[in-house]
Amino acid sequence: MIIERDVPIPMEDGVVLRADVFRSDSGGPHPVIMTLGPYGKGVPYRDGFKPQWKWLISAHPNVLPGSSREYMNWETVDPEIWVPWGYVCIRVDSRGSGRSPGFLDIFSKREARDFYEAIEWAGTQPWSNGKVGLNGISYYAITQWNVASLQPPHLAAMVPWEGAADFYRDTARHGGILSNGFIDTWYPRQVASVQHGNRKAIMDPWMKEISSGPEADFLSESELKKNRTDPVQDIVDRPLDSDWYRSRSVDWSKVVVPFLSAANLAGYGLHPRGNYEAFTQAASTQKWLECHPGRHEEWFYLDQGMALQKRFLDHFLKGDDNGWEKESPVLLHLRRPFSEEVELRKESAWPLPRTHFTKIYLDASEPSALGMNWGQPNEPSSISYVAMEESLTFYSPPLEQDTEITGPLAAKLFAASATNDMDLFVTFQAFSPDNREVEFQGTIDPHTPLAQGWLRASHRKLDATKSLPYRPFHSHDELWPLEAGSVYELDVEIWPTSILLPKGYRLALQISGKDFERPLPPDHPNEAWVSRGSGPWLHTHPADRPKETFCGKVTLFTGGDHPSYLLLPILEG
Repeated sequence: MIIERDVPIPMEDGVVLRADVFRSDSGGPHPVIMTLGPYGKGVPYRDGFKPQWKWLISAHPNVLPGSSREYMNWETVDPEIWVPWGYVCIRVDSRGSGRSPGFLDIFSKREARDFYEAIEWAGTQPWSNGKVGLNGISYYAITQWNVASLQPPHLAAMVPWEGAADFYRDTARHGGILSNGFIDTWYPRQVASVQHGNRKAIMDPWMKEISSGPEADFLSESELKKNRTDPVQDIVDRPLDSDWYRSRSVDWSKVVVPFLSAANLAGYGLHPRGNYEAFTQAASTQKWLECHPGRHEEWFYLDQGMALQKRFLDHFLKGDDNGWEKESPVLLHLRRPFSEEVELRKESAWPLPRTHFTKIYLDASEPSALGMNWGQPNEPSSISYVAMEESLTFYSPPLEQDTEITGPLAAKLFAASATNDMDLFVTFQAFSPDNREVEFQGTIDPHTPLAQGWLRASHRKLDATKSLPYRPFHSHDELWPLEAGSVYELDVEIWPTSILLPKGYRLALQISGKDFERPLPPDHPNEAWVSRGSGPWLHTHPADRPKETFCGKVTLFTGGDHPSYLLLPILEG
């Protein structure tokens, strides 16, 4: 392998980004796999992300066979695997991060434009065959959506592996509620820590220099702060959707490149909504959706994930006649309770063609035994709870047959608040006959429930042009305050799931005014986050959720003129 460090990539405004290039010593040209992001190309996976690295090699000691794993970065491809497969691998430090100078502004329009120029640079180098592919996880997937909207001519295919796409709805404000828990910790730990000019950044063992730039570029703490945005405050200051959020989000009408969108089945709070929306909304005529379980960095490096990426990219970047063009549009790994085994099933569309969207109605007529029934209750009933202190859980009768629930969900709830607003946190669960909860390893949280959704009642306005019965789409462009005590019809988007439940299991829906969290599990949190069911995706910012507004009494109405229900994607047969 030929390894070139700190290769300059000039931008149109004079800023020079820095990249590491890994290519074959046996000639070329070859197609390119590129990533651009703020985590530091000079930060080794094993050093910068020690807990995650330890977990990966402990859980999968034989991961990436044939590689020494010495050249790996977090959430990017391993060049020791991909270069022998006939690719040039390029990692670019985004503007203001790592070895690239400039103002650090995550997910910005400027960052997307920089990525466009980097792709065009890579596509015209002598070692390139002119086809550039993108492949990476999380941040390195989100930037793929954003740059794809700009349609760089040399971009030939991409694999956004677990990538959010709508900065407002997927990342910053779930149902209008500020999602600060993750950003509060992630930004200083993984982004600001390797900001360009940060003298405290980790050493780059390959260049034997600080990973955040040469000593001449080091900045004081105050200078560093002035040279980057404050993402949490930016979101606090912008409660409604706006051009600022749109500039950090994909425009699906302009995404025409072939792509393989890889969604995690238990990634509530960040990525999977973007992967599903990509498949259903993007203009591309060559698009595939893959749905997998496990942690977000796990399946990307396992044999089945690697084989999938290689086959897709070999077809579009090398022109290999490997049958990919005949591959089913949807590749679903079906889950079963209390099992790590999954079954790959190929489907033709999403939602799946055999889906029968079925209403199961909430019934509060027995306050001590809240129920869900397939038939609509005739008699009206209601029940109240204190929003930030209590929760309600409605249970179905035991399932009469094995039941597959796969696809997007939604809840229609009729509720009143004692204040002028309320937040709804909705969690879909299932329980075995012996009352064990069905949960799975999520992208981060090892005890993730089956599905989650959120809505701030003052954001209840729907966009009629984009809403579907099973996927309400809120415009978030104006506030509709509540009149205390008045009943409102609220449609809650619940992110997609997939589960095959045996006969005798019960469904459950928890409704609350706070994040879903269980007591701390006996095996304690995972290695990086306190994991109680919602992972780090918590909504706790005091400026966004003042108690005088969001800790009031909420009353939920069921039956009669207020038929609250959960809409389930049940597969026929």
